[in-house]
Amino acid sequence: MRIFLKILLVGSVLSFSSCSNKIIQPVSNPNPWADDYRSISGMENYMQWGPYNVHDPSVRLVGDTYYAYSTDAIFAESRKEIKEKNLPFGYIQVRKSKDLVNWEFVGWAFEEIPEEAKNWVLENSGGRGATNIWAPYMLEHNGKYRLYYSVSAFARQTSYIGLAESDSPEGPWELKGCVVKTKTGDQMNAIDPSIVTNPETGEQWMHYGSYFGGLFCVQLNPETGLTMVENDQGHLTAKRFNLKKNNNEAPEIIYNPELKKYFLFVSYDPLMTTYNIRVGRSDNPEGPFVDYFGKDFRLDEDNLPILTYPYQFKGHKGWAGTGHNSTFRNEKGDYFIASQARLSPDNHLMVMHVRQIFWTKDGWPVVSPQRYAGTEQQNIKKKDVAGNWEIITIHGDAPLRDLEAGQILWGENLLKSEEVNRSQLITLEKSGKISGELNGEWKYEKGELKLNLEHNNAEVQLFMGQDWENEMKTILFTGLNDRGYSVWGKKVKSE
Repeated sequence: MRIFLKILLVGSVLSFSSCSNKIIQPVSNPNPWADDYRSISGMENYMQWGPYNVHDPSVRLVGDTYYAYSTDAIFAESRKEIKEKNLPFGYIQVRKSKDLVNWEFVGWAFEEIPEEAKNWVLENSGGRGATNIWAPYMLEHNGKYRLYYSVSAFARQTSYIGLAESDSPEGPWELKGCVVKTKTGDQMNAIDPSIVTNPETGEQWMHYGSYFGGLFCVQLNPETGLTMVENDQGHLTAKRFNLKKNNNEAPEIIYNPELKKYFLFVSYDPLMTTYNIRVGRSDNPEGPFVDYFGKDFRLDEDNLPILTYPYQFKGHKGWAGTGHNSTFRNEKGDYFIASQARLSPDNHLMVMHVRQIFWTKDGWPVVSPQRYAGTEQQNIKKKDVAGNWEIITIHGDAPLRDLEAGQILWGENLLKSEEVNRSQLITLEKSGKISGELNGEWKYEKGELKLNLEHNNAEVQLFMGQDWENEMKTILFTGLNDRGYSVWGKKVKSE
């Protein structure tokens, strides 16, 4: 089967500066920080963590500052060291940034796990769980900042989503009570909140849930931030087949006013290995949501498109666990996605990946193959496209593993070879031929680059970005093929 790959040059993301005959080639550009942070992973170095030890981030722009709130997950955590050195550790990590690249560690939202949430979990799980706080979500409402949080016990439905408020995104936070709580026997699981407001009606809807029964949506009272109807647990919005094995969690709901549609991002599979992000859309904030092929998200099957999956560009160890995302806009209205990612091969080091989102012609989000680095855009022309490229097709099936609660068993943190999407090196020759690890032909006309390759049809967008693996500024592309898989590429330096 042959592929016809269209790469669109989108004027909205390009800065048309002065004309030049110089061909855009990868140029040296040091990364702002290293991927491996073991040298500063000790508890006393917490102020240097920046994008490190970030799991399940929630990012929001407040004024000219981005704030990130994340789960209490720390590589090489030592409560003994915290106690011995009298370190001011708490619960829910808070960071801030002016540029989405350099992050300053602010501290913790809470000194202790809220008592009501902790008691609910312990009393309903035989004294297990409630040792940390999961998946915070922050939003602003009428000058108040609302911080939603989850307390739970692993592999149990004894869970609690609570709400706290503050006059500042940095706190202090005042507890406002329980939003949704669940126990053994309930269909759903009260973790991973995300909220959207209908701009026409002012209605607010919270999406939440996990592999227990699927993902759910409940209406909130905008005045209180709690459910509109007391003890309401909402309705089903998304499922998978064999849910106790095949994980589906971390809903993230946003509204795109240009497209007048709501997008529900979800994460599949084990968080340490094949964690990956899918997305559906709807005309309504409460659903129903459909996927790339029009399939209802509530059916017992996997959905597409797939936006992220474990991947490896040449010359790098690669990344796993690229899931549980936050989606937000900058001051210009550009969309971004932030998620955890785990440095391979061990997949224990957690680094926040922030990527820019682009939109296909038919209104689906796709993400950059590289982390955002604030790269200045340039006018990309036909002559700039010829050269060497690395290309990855982002796809993945349900993991062929024995899982517990949708997660890997202890000691199985390493990816299997077939679970990694690896790049292939191709050369777009001036003659229009494609050579290298894939063969074919390419043609550029009217702002479109068509690649005739193997496998399937795709359409992607070109823009400037950072090649983190080679520490270069270069041309990148992203898009979807006709199977609902993401297609990533970067122009690399000619040898």
